[in-house]
Amino acid sequence: MRRPPTSLLLAALLLGVAQPATAQAESVPPNRAFQDNRQDNRAVPDSKAQVQLSFAPLVKRAAPSVVNVYGTHVEKRAANRGAMDEFLRRFFGDAGPNLPQERAQRSLGSGVIVDASGLIVTNNHVIENMNEVKVALNDRREFEAQILLRDPRTDLAILKIKSPSGGLTPMEIGDSENLQVGDFVIAIGNPFGVGQTVTQGIVSALARTQVGSADYQFFIQTDAAINPGNSGGALVDLNGGLVGINTAIYSQSGGSHGIGFAIPASMVKAVVETAKGGARTVRRPWLGARLQHVTPDIAESVGLDHPTGVLVASMQPKSPAEEAGLKRGDVVLAVDGQTVDDPEAFGYRFALKGIKGETKLTVLRGATRTTVPVRLGPAPETRPRDTLKVKTRSPFLGATAVNLSPAVAEEMQLDVSAQGQGDGVIIAEVETGTVANRVGLQKGDIVVAVNGTPVASTKDLERMTRTTASMWEVTINRGGQQLTSVFGG
Repeated sequence: MRRPPTSLLLAALLLGVAQPATAQAESVPPNRAFQDNRQDNRAVPDSKAQVQLSFAPLVKRAAPSVVNVYGTHVEKRAANRGAMDEFLRRFFGDAGPNLPQERAQRSLGSGVIVDASGLIVTNNHVIENMNEVKVALNDRREFEAQILLRDPRTDLAILKIKSPSGGLTPMEIGDSENLQVGDFVIAIGNPFGVGQTVTQGIVSALARTQVGSADYQFFIQTDAAINPGNSGGALVDLNGGLVGINTAIYSQSGGSHGIGFAIPASMVKAVVETAKGGARTVRRPWLGARLQHVTPDIAESVGLDHPTGVLVASMQPKSPAEEAGLKRGDVVLAVDGQTVDDPEAFGYRFALKGIKGETKLTVLRGATRTTVPVRLGPAPETRPRDTLKVKTRSPFLGATAVNLSPAVAEEMQLDVSAQGQGDGVIIAEVETGTVANRVGLQKGDIVVAVNGTPVASTKDLERMTRTTASMWEVTINRGGQQLTSVFGG
């Protein structure tokens, strides 16, 4: 099968199953990566001696903190009635055993020890769906790892190992906010499973937001060689601090082409602190507004000399955005003084603020710039989810549905204000190969009505799917568009 001309590969190595993800085609204006108004006293080297440096002392200090991460997923399936079954039938007859078959999938990645107690940060896609996770240290010791926290929205996960003899060397989480384009960095990981490998490069760009490998897109781009197996490994600055977790590459061949992406340490630190506090999920602040890009035309219409900030397109009732007094048509230029150029950058900056206190948004309203304080807090769970996994014969067989609330909408990145629907029932998951999958139901669909009867809760849907019908009329809301389909019973 031919690859797309350019694809985004998560830099974990899956043995048995490959999982490439096609990158979004939207490009990022190249000049954005180089905008930096901060003063800097560093000087360009003026002699040959100044550029003849070795990374060996840095590697010696950082390498013991980087580990190899191995995941195994074993799935048991009933044996197929085939040649092997015929062989068994000769001995056992038709009453012979239908012996189960085991199918193993293995993943290979990297991780970084960030606390002497045994906390390790890696990528979520390295350990996702794995039944067993093992960690191998730089000194060849191996440990079973416990998954403390998975955060698919950032593609980060926190593992825990127990070393009775100690000897764990944590890496200090550095300051990714002070990185500049052109800074030297090194990448440490386990590419292709060959063992710990160190590569060096520079920061090629900052704030890359159109990468497409996680919900919170705000990546460090580097030309340090990153390959499958490097996922979860360390991007280290010259101070020996962890400034990023290597995550993905752009590649046509599956190997490094000098375009790699790392999750900034600021986000890594927030997830690590959540795990240290004992939480199993990361709670983030909720704004309750739909934001969109500021195009050149919009910028000109609001008096900006170039496109920047994000446009407030709509707000949910009783949301922090509405309570703060934001209005449709406002342009948010900064979060606590940090400029934002698109909705992805705003989402990243806002997510780092936590769920207590307030943050200040710099807003352009008409010709006036003003500061708007916004209360920080998680999206409310206004009613129980009442999860329903449909197992009865209906178009929903194989789908999992939950009651919609602001918390659910936030987790699923669903813009209910755009869909004009703040409650109801939403499809949270559709199992591959099931009836629900075959009829075209998708994650994020809001179930509006079944056979003409409105669906307000999962209890309504459960009651409706328990009835028998020769025909099913299903109405859903998908991305703000109402769709109705009819299926046989």
